[in-house]
Amino acid sequence: MKLVAVTACPTGIAHTYMAAAQLEKTAKKLGHTIKVETQGAMGIENELGQADVDAADAVILATDIAIEQEDRFAKARKIHVPVQAALKDPEAIFAQLK
Repeated sequence: MKLVAVTACPTGIAHTYMAAAQLEKTAKKLGHTIKVETQGAMGIENELGQADVDAADAVILATDIAIEQEDRFAKARKIHVPVQAALKDPEAIFAQLK
């Protein structure tokens, strides 16, 4: 499965990046491809283009705050989970996508 994701926590420091790393690691382990955008203290990093979103089978929004440019995902199949879910049980997130 081809996926894209956005991670964002209230402070935009550690958990944002830890969640991104967990999603990338788990996607690889499960045989999926994923591109993860982080929205943190440094602003938007690894920004997903509309072509990335349109080509994805699903979008994972692992966020605890409102994200910038959320309208990019309006037509996409998406799931929204707390950042902690990506940290504690990322495989459960991927199981929701089946």
